[in-house]
Amino acid sequence: MITRWKFLAVLLTAFALVAAACGGDDEAEPAATTEAAAEETATTEAMEEEPMEEEEAMEEEEPAEEEAPEDEAMEEEEAPIVRADADLVIWADDTRTPVILPLAEAFGAENGITVAVQEVNFGDIRDRLQTAGPAGEGPDVVIGAHDWLGQLVTSGLLAPVDLPNSADFSAVAIEAMSYEGQLYGVPYAIENIALIRNVDLVPEAPASMEELEATALALVASGDAEVPLAIQNDPGDPFHDFPLYTAGGGYLFGQNADGSLNPDDLGLDSEGGLAAAAQFQAWTESGLLTPSLSYDVMIESFGQGTAPFAITGPWAVSDADRGFKATGVNYVVEPIPALNGTTAAPFVGVQGFMVSANAENPLFAQTFITEVMSTEDAQTGLFEAGGRPPAHLAAFEAAAGDPDIQGFGEAGIAGQPLPSIPAMGSVWSAWTDAYGLILSGESSGEEAFTNAAEQIRALIAEG
Repeated sequence: MITRWKFLAVLLTAFALVAAACGGDDEAEPAATTEAAAEETATTEAMEEEPMEEEEAMEEEEPAEEEAPEDEAMEEEEAPIVRADADLVIWADDTRTPVILPLAEAFGAENGITVAVQEVNFGDIRDRLQTAGPAGEGPDVVIGAHDWLGQLVTSGLLAPVDLPNSADFSAVAIEAMSYEGQLYGVPYAIENIALIRNVDLVPEAPASMEELEATALALVASGDAEVPLAIQNDPGDPFHDFPLYTAGGGYLFGQNADGSLNPDDLGLDSEGGLAAAAQFQAWTESGLLTPSLSYDVMIESFGQGTAPFAITGPWAVSDADRGFKATGVNYVVEPIPALNGTTAAPFVGVQGFMVSANAENPLFAQTFITEVMSTEDAQTGLFEAGGRPPAHLAAFEAAAGDPDIQGFGEAGIAGQPLPSIPAMGSVWSAWTDAYGLILSGESSGEEAFTNAAEQIRALIAEG
């Protein structure tokens, strides 16, 4: 096993090289951007007038969604978040809020200001910022994924950030949180997905995807497993499917001569992209991939020992209530194996703290993220809460002794930063639908990806 420092050096060097080759984009999140987040809750500020329990009880008494008028249901889902009555307002999801809140309160006390941390579903932060920010109801600070930058920066919604201790962070994290050479956030986590293997069911790592498929299907046939490969696809999931897509020969965007990504060169219907689509169809027909497999089924099937393999991220391992550490399943984290000798490359994501261009108190916002959330202690706390490898070098080195972090790190060495160019926003919906059509058997791989590519090009052209 490699030492902590050697592992750190290899990982960060490889990430930096990949970032340079791909135009400097992340995951995460997710990812990262596709991270499974909890439902949105009320503000965490202590002075909040309406208890959350009361709001939840009232919601439970409402008629079932299908019984409510359609317009009414949509209004409730899209109800805007009202800015908390505080000098410094931060939007964060439920995982990070417990770490951020005491730091924000201490910062507020030190500077004589009021603070509030409002919990917002991670997947909703970007869209809500676009409407709330210009209306004067948005936050001063948000957490977000680096691949949001293209959309938010070009829309004038983020302010540049000056980070004096940028040398304390991995090069790929700083590069990912930058757009056209300007830093727009303080990174706190690097993430990617990997293969999680049940050691009791499969003692040795499969040398290839071909071997993984044969092993998984044999275990199902013998009754020792129920789900051959637990990977969320509900109905499809381009983020989680990406390493298998690249192993099948596909690429997303081509590169210009300077290494930047070319949105006019979409790879879904290229020779390699269509070959990958055909491979997904073959995996569906063999039974390796399960149609409409949700995050809940993925985490439950592997956590209960009924799936020999899962492809997921650190959030599924570290979930305090039902993560793989909590369930006690005997597992190991490792790289996703190659297919026909072609490396599986997961998306690599970086998450960070960003300042709204419409912040009411931009100076406090900038100071909080650059002087408080950029410290080793803060970044370690965020790692302990969410399980994502820290972007801060010293915090990462301390965390790399964890075999899970090492496994995710080794899986990410071959990864590709999730593109942050604006064209990426045109990709997700059609590509998700294409996977869904393949997995459900409603369309061939070639037809699904060809149609998706046409839709995506049209959206990119519309801007």
